[in-house]
Amino acid sequence: MADEALTAGQYIKHHLQNMTYGQHADGTWGLAHTVEEAKEMGFMSINVDTMFWSILLGVMFLWIFRRAAKNASVETPSGLQNFIEMVIEFIDGSVKGGFNGRNAIVAPMALTIFVWVFLINFMDLIPVDWLPGTMAWISSTFFGADPHHVYFKVVPSTDPNATFGMALAVFMMTMYYSVKIKGLKGFVGELTLHPFSSSNKLLQLVFIPINFMLEFVALIAKPLSLSLRLYGNMFAGEMIFILIAIMYGGGWALGIFGGFLQLGWAIFHILIITLQAYIFMTLTIVYMDLAYQVPDEH
Repeated sequence: MADEALTAGQYIKHHLQNMTYGQHADGTWGLAHTVEEAKEMGFMSINVDTMFWSILLGVMFLWIFRRAAKNASVETPSGLQNFIEMVIEFIDGSVKGGFNGRNAIVAPMALTIFVWVFLINFMDLIPVDWLPGTMAWISSTFFGADPHHVYFKVVPSTDPNATFGMALAVFMMTMYYSVKIKGLKGFVGELTLHPFSSSNKLLQLVFIPINFMLEFVALIAKPLSLSLRLYGNMFAGEMIFILIAIMYGGGWALGIFGGFLQLGWAIFHILIITLQAYIFMTLTIVYMDLAYQVPDEH
C-alpha cells in the first residue's frame, strides 16, 4: 500500500530510485540518502539493488538447473526435470532455426539470457511495496534510518545500467566473432564497402565514408535497440504497477477497483516479461548469426 506520508509524486519518485552507493560531495563513500545525492555521485556510483537482485537471480538460475541435472532420471523424471528439458528443447530449436554457424557457446548463452532475463523481469510481478517496504522497515528498526530515504528497486531490468550492461556484453561478443570469422580486413570491408560500391576506384573512395556512416549507425543501433527495448517495456510496466498501488490510498472503492486492475495487468504482464526475454534471446542469436555471415568477396 502506498505510504500515506508521501505525496503521489514523491511515492513514484521513491519507487523509481535505486539504492546507490558512491562518493559523496565531501569525499566520503556511502549510500545516497536523496535522489540529488545519487545524481551527484556520477558515473563511478553503483546501484546496489540492481547488482544484488541480478546476481541473486543468476545464482538461483544456476542452482535450479544444476539440481535438475544432478537428480535427472530417465525412468522417473520429475516435474522440474520435464520443465527444464522443455525449456532447453525450446532454446535449442530457436538456436538451430536462427544460427547457421558452428559455435558451442551460442546455445548455452541463449539459454542463460532467456532464463536470466525472465527471472529478472518476473520480479515485476511482486507487489511494488512488499520488498521495498521490508527493506525500509529493517533499515529503520535496526539501523535507525529514515524509511523515506531507503531506496530499494527489485526489478533490475527497469534500470538502464543493467539492460545496457547485458546489451554491451552481447555486442562485444558479436564484435569479437565478427573479427575472428571475417578477419580484420573483412570486418572493415563490411563497414566501408557496402551498401554502395563501384568498380571505379575514385568513386569507391567517395563511397567509403558514406558506407561507413550508414553501417556504423546500424552497428551501434544493435546494442541500443537491445537494451532500450527491454528497459522501456519493463519500466512502463513497473510504472503502471506503481500507479495502481497509489489507488489503494484513495478509499475502499478505488482500492477495490485498483485490485482488479492489478490482477488484470499482472496476468497480461506475464506475457510481456516472457516476450521480452524471448526477444532479447532471439536478437542475440540473430546478431551472432550476422557475425558468422561472410560475403563471397571476403
